[in-house]
Amino acid sequence: MLAILHSEWFKLRKSKVTLILFVGPLIGLFIGLTGNSLNVGEQMNQWYAPLFMMNFTYAILFLPLITGVLASVICRYEHQEGGWKQLLALPVTRGKVFLTKYLLLILLVLFMQILYLGAIYAVGTIEGFTDPFPLTIVWKSIIGGWVATMPLVALQLWLSILFKSFAAPFAVNVIFTLPTILVVNSERFGPYYPWAQPFSMMYVGGNTDDVFFIPWDQLLTVVGGGFLVFFLCGYIYFQRKPI
Repeated sequence: MLAILHSEWFKLRKSKVTLILFVGPLIGLFIGLTGNSLNVGEQMNQWYAPLFMMNFTYAILFLPLITGVLASVICRYEHQEGGWKQLLALPVTRGKVFLTKYLLLILLVLFMQILYLGAIYAVGTIEGFTDPFPLTIVWKSIIGGWVATMPLVALQLWLSILFKSFAAPFAVNVIFTLPTILVVNSERFGPYYPWAQPFSMMYVGGNTDDVFFIPWDQLLTVVGGGFLVFFLCGYIYFQRKPI
């Protein structure tokens, strides 16, 4: 597993696509510094206004889109010139290859979330906020957003293995990401839409005393259930994929 993980990381690093991990946090930083017109009330912590605006754009658009790009790139080399045959000719199992690719994607998303945490803190430092940093709420948002991407990453990895073209899985991701702005406002479809889960988990509102900002039943059924379905479907498909 470690050897495969090192090989996958080397291919990603060589492609320099990891630079895209900085795009979302940097745009969040820009929004936090330029969009301070949101009124959250005099009694509200100063950090909440930029945090809400940054989360809205970052979690709805950039987090799902960037994970899709990473998933497409991580399978790009294998789709070129018989790469799957060369990889699976080595003493590795298909299961380990799939699991390693998924694990690397999740770690990269976690790294991007940490960068985004740094962007949030940088906004308050630059603006000179005097209110205490809401560490508990922020870490719930960061970790919650990361957990919410797990089923989405599994789905995107499945699509990236399914389609040989780099553009095809990315186009599918874009098509389903853009309506998220409308879907999150729907009580009927919002809680079950995979692309809306990162925003739902990162949303600063409601009962912030909860572990996450959404009910536990939704976390277990939607996020957990979605992860099991997409991961197992991708895993089984890759096991049976003709090479």
